[in-house]
Amino acid sequence: MSRKASIERVTKETQIKLTLNIDGGGKAKVCTSVPFLDHMLNLFARHGLFDLEVEAKGDIDIDFHHTVEDIGIVLGDAFRQALGEKKGIRRYGQATVPMDETLASVAVDLSGRPYLVYNVRLPKVKIGEFDVELVREFFQAFANNCGLNLHLNVMYGDNVHHMIEACFKATARALDQATQLDPRIEGVLSTKGKL
Repeated sequence: MSRKASIERVTKETQIKLTLNIDGGGKAKVCTSVPFLDHMLNLFARHGLFDLEVEAKGDIDIDFHHTVEDIGIVLGDAFRQALGEKKGIRRYGQATVPMDETLASVAVDLSGRPYLVYNVRLPKVKIGEFDVELVREFFQAFANNCGLNLHLNVMYGDNVHHMIEACFKATARALDQATQLDPRIEGVLSTKGKL
């Protein structure tokens, strides 16, 4: 069973091409014109062991908002498409990841019911040219379009870069766990018989 997706999204604000292989080896080729997001998506692919290619252009002369949010939309769509009916997947995943002084914990449920709990208190600053408030926009768009119940919690941390990086790594590891096929699961892991 191939668990791959290729999506192209073109709007008046962004043009995005994305390819995802859930059963990859952590290879990434990412060029979004937003260097900090490139860094986060590269480590997301590596720590989730997903193969990911992203090529994006957007109206970054205005700001990064449309590009970051739309990449979250497309990545969520890709996971949803690649998982299909979600037969045999573990559905739930969780990971706690340290990044130096920071500790982030993520729990996910591929329930088809999108919800984001975002307990990440970041000061309103920039990392380079990247507005850190866009991290929430990315994860909201991702959860909505994946059909993912996503709980992001940073218990403590001082360095904003470390806090965001720990969130991306923990999300990747939790998704890797949730998307794994388990031969003991017949159909989907739900008493309803559908996710």
